Amino acid sequence: MTRNAKHVPVFSSLNVGNTSQTHPFQHTATIDMTRRTPSNVETGSSSGPSIRIGSSIPPRATPDNASSYAIPFMNFLTENPTVFHAVSSLASDLENAGFKKIDERDDWNLKEGGKYFVERNGSSMIAFTVGEEWEPGMGACVVAGHVDALSVKLKPIPKLETKAGYVQLGVAPYAGGLNTTWWDRDLGIGGRVLVRNSSGKISTKLVKLDYPIARVPTLAPHFGAAAQGPFNPETQMVPIIGLDDSGSKYDNETDAGNLSVLGGEGAFASTQPERLVKAIARELDISDYSSIINWELELFDTQPAQLGGLDKEFIFAGRVDDKLCSWAALQALISSSSSTPSSSSTENHAPSSTKTLKVVGLFDNEEIGSLLRQGARSNFLPETISRITEALSQSSSSSSSPSSLTARTLANSFLISSDVIHAVNPNFLSAYLPNHAPRLNTGVAISADPNGHMTTDAVSTAILTQIAEKCGSVLQIFQIRNDSRSGGTVGPMLSSATGMRAIDAGLPQLSMHSIRATIGNLDPGLGVRLFQGALDWFEEVDRQFRET
Repeated sequence: MTRNAKHVPVFSSLNVGNTSQTHPFQHTATIDMTRRTPSNVETGSSSGPSIRIGSSIPPRATPDNASSYAIPFMNFLTENPTVFHAVSSLASDLENAGFKKIDERDDWNLKEGGKYFVERNGSSMIAFTVGEEWEPGMGACVVAGHVDALSVKLKPIPKLETKAGYVQLGVAPYAGGLNTTWWDRDLGIGGRVLVRNSSGKISTKLVKLDYPIARVPTLAPHFGAAAQGPFNPETQMVPIIGLDDSGSKYDNETDAGNLSVLGGEGAFASTQPERLVKAIARELDISDYSSIINWELELFDTQPAQLGGLDKEFIFAGRVDDKLCSWAALQALISSSSSTPSSSSTENHAPSSTKTLKVVGLFDNEEIGSLLRQGARSNFLPETISRITEALSQSSSSSSSPSSLTARTLANSFLISSDVIHAVNPNFLSAYLPNHAPRLNTGVAISADPNGHMTTDAVSTAILTQIAEKCGSVLQIFQIRNDSRSGGTVGPMLSSATGMRAIDAGLPQLSMHSIRATIGNLDPGLGVRLFQGALDWFEEVDRQFRET
């Protein structure tokens, strides 16, 4: 393997037992480790980094521009606190890049060379580009992940009795949300609202109250055992959202009957906290409360994503798991679809990949098992690929049936299940397996598990290794210790449902499932680079793995 600079190995290896060991890639050309401050961030301000106007995503990820993705990714995290906002934002990115939105309810009129995306429930999406010479039966390169994150959702009727003068909000944890890292945080409220207009049509509006509204207060340690837990999430982790010194509003039926009813008797708004309804309506410019049909709202940390570290080599942010790999995968698809094909294998040009179906699938509900219709266990990805092959089989020269062509496409395809993985924590080195401890600002980590929690095997590892060599990326490796519990990803469920060769590989982060996590400032760009390389190079690499 040759580079414009020195030769670098594909795999990173670190024995965590030797804390003085020099990092094997800290001086390589694969990653610009000397430029730790993003080029579009000004330093020297005591109030934090200022973003220069005009920060934008590069047209392609290269060995030298990984830091340029930090600010765009941070903006994405800060501006899109819910899964609905995230999918809407990514859809806008796709449309700006020339992708056409299609609907599951309609017939699909697809063309070779076309760029498309489809959403389900406003919280999952699949985007794809059809190679100009791709035919049904040929392979696809798929990067899949989840775009949901741990959160705290409002209950269907979140009105609660006023206690000791505090107005509180009825909420429930989504996955591991409402853990102790959510205590004493400034929490906003956002999500989607269903609104009926004057003609009777119901539409969805996204809302974001991104100022501190709610807070889960801790009990001071001075109270002794009561402050030490364990804590009841139903009664002791209830957010406060305001003050009402008039006493309980529901002390008796007479008081309850005297309450004003927003939207009229039986209206959805009448079941919700009055001040919250008014705040949402004001934000969405709604004057008739009865037009609010329903909503799905959640709490989120209002603190923006920020650069950290002495040289701003970290990103501190909420909702990293797994908007990090999701965002990187979408940007990679956009870059790969916009690149000028080239027979050259230089760092700055994509190879010709006109016979590849390039797919990115981002799913909801991974954190709770992926069992819903917008989750990875649903028929969303298999049916989308089936409909692509069926739509394009009409112009295909093959005499095979559409179902047979779909089966061939899946057999010829490759799936990267991209989910964040645990970065090595210097305070808990003994929790990591030696030589399996990924570092920040180094590259994507392959995740292995002998018990099927990950979909990685020798074949898929060899394929991704060849891709990494082609695109100049560094791969790391992670496996959990035998005395620890492994998490799961969308990889096993998608690979078993489709039969595609598959691997689990994602970017490392510290503090997984905390309300605030840490990644490297280069990591978003490094993810874009590898996923872009997979979409660019799979067609060529796969030829090495065909028996004939």
